[in-house]
Amino acid sequence: MPSLVAIDHLLNERHIWRGQGVVAPSGHQPTGNAELDTSLPGGGWPESALSELLVEVPGIGELQVLLPILARLSAAGERVVLIAPPYLPFPSGWLAAGVEMKQLTLIQASARDALWAAEQCLRSGSCGAVVLWPQRTDDRALRRLQIAAETGQTLAFAYRPLHEARNPSPAALRLTIQAQPAQVRVLKCRGGQPPARAFTLSAWGG
Repeated sequence: MPSLVAIDHLLNERHIWRGQGVVAPSGHQPTGNAELDTSLPGGGWPESALSELLVEVPGIGELQVLLPILARLSAAGERVVLIAPPYLPFPSGWLAAGVEMKQLTLIQASARDALWAAEQCLRSGSCGAVVLWPQRTDDRALRRLQIAAETGQTLAFAYRPLHEARNPSPAALRLTIQAQPAQVRVLKCRGGQPPARAFTLSAWGG
C-alpha cells in the first residue's frame, strides 16, 4: 500500500535517483498511446510542466491515461506522489499496470493544503511525477504549479472536472476525458495546434 508520509520527510529525500534512463531527448515522455504521441508537437507528456486531465465523470477509466508513464517512472526508481485522490489506489490494479508500489507516496490533505503540498513536491526535485486532484483552484494556483514543475523539473498532472475546460489555464497540455464514447481529446498543446481527432480511451497501454 502507498505510504502516508509527512511532507518534510519527502522534501528531505533529495538524494533519490532521478532515473535519467527514462528521460526522452525531446523533453517529452510517451503517453502510452502511440497515435496521440504522433499527433502532439513534442511527442508525449511535456516534461517540467503541468498537464491537465479534464474528466467528464469520475470512474470512467481516467487513471489508465497516466498508468503507463507512472509505471515507467516508478520502475526506474522515481518517486510518484499522489495528492488528495478521491479514492484510495487499488494495489492489485496498479501492480498489474506495472507500477512499483514502493515508489508510490500518498498524501491526504485538505483542499488548501493539497495545493501547497503539490507545489512543494514539485519544487523539491525529488519526485518523478506529482498527480493532484485539486478540489478548488484558479488560474493563479495553476500558474504556481506550472512554475513549480519547471523549477523542480518534474512532471505535474492535475485531474479536474470537465466543465473547467471553458476556463483558461497555463497548463502546457490539456486533455478532456469523456465517457460516451470513452475517448480522449486534446484541448490545448504547447507548440502547435491540437489534433482534430479523438483517441479511444481503451487504446492506452504500457
